Amino acid sequence: MAYGIGGQVTEFNLQALFSNFSRSRDMVSQLFKFDFVQPKAERIEGYTDIQSPCSDFPPAADHEENGVRVYVVQTCANVGDVITVIGEGFWPNQLTTFYWQNPIGGKAMATEATSDANGKVTLEWKVLSIVHTTAPDPTIPQIHRIKVSQSRPIGGMELSAVGGYIVQGIYETLALALLSTIIGAIFAIPFGFLAARNLMTANPVSTVIYMIVRTVLNIVRSIEALIMAIIFVIIVGLGPFPGMIALTVHTVAALGKLYSEVIEGIDPGPIEAIKATGANWLQVARYAVIPQIVPAFTSLTIYRWDINVRSSTIIGFVGGGGIGFFLWQWIVLQDFRAVGSAFVAIAVVVVILDFFSAKIRERLV
Repeated sequence: MAYGIGGQVTEFNLQALFSNFSRSRDMVSQLFKFDFVQPKAERIEGYTDIQSPCSDFPPAADHEENGVRVYVVQTCANVGDVITVIGEGFWPNQLTTFYWQNPIGGKAMATEATSDANGKVTLEWKVLSIVHTTAPDPTIPQIHRIKVSQSRPIGGMELSAVGGYIVQGIYETLALALLSTIIGAIFAIPFGFLAARNLMTANPVSTVIYMIVRTVLNIVRSIEALIMAIIFVIIVGLGPFPGMIALTVHTVAALGKLYSEVIEGIDPGPIEAIKATGANWLQVARYAVIPQIVPAFTSLTIYRWDINVRSSTIIGFVGGGGIGFFLWQWIVLQDFRAVGSAFVAIAVVVVILDFFSAKIRERLV
């Protein structure tokens, strides 16, 4: 009966899974075309700013730097206009890439043309409405940017732009997870002692403290770290810091609960022996409890770091920094080559961390 109810609630439908799989065929094929490294190349780049839509007195769309000049004959552009973009100072007879960058830095349009024998490239380009999709009011003139670039291989391999972002994201993810684990473990230790029944039920006052701490840990643990990250992103803004705070708070609650269970499972003999000498609560903890819990605490802390590395990926989806922040942008932009590369990088890091943490736990326990 339970299986039947579960099937109804989840709308279990294997036929839909297999019959509609073709919808994802293109996406899945892109996931396995990894974009992590690329042939080394030298580049020539130029740009010009252009106003769109046009105002009464638009600024000139002309910029020259390092011998490379890019300008637009029409000065400004409205949706539907065909503008003439001209680049000078480029390599002759080379494929040249043009792309339109909106005011927030997103790539709105892209196309290609070939330079002539003098290194001059000319493009007739129709302005599409997509250039204004991020504008709150597309009727207000804003400054956009047209970028023009050439590249040619020089031998060897290097990180692609996506590969660079992946390395940066993985570095942030590991640092975020490590810092949140260390800080969380430090704060979780006292909570672990206060939430241990065998240490905190000797008198009514300590029993009340035990119940309060235990309840608080359970409530905080029940709130997913992703929800906490959303709250802290609103408070402190985008970046790794709100993600670190969210993971730290959740780590304190999770490790506090686990630490308390370790303490409750220790051998009571040393505790009774120390108490028989008239020792106070701190002395009992110091001489009878801590020597028994250090290996288990260390093992649980390392395991929590593994969890935080994986969790920090999801934290990034709401602006909490790390590789997840880049991954979410690539998913939105449907850059599935970058998404697949990020998946591989995350999997490799998790496997390596799991291997080494397992070895460490094996020696400690």
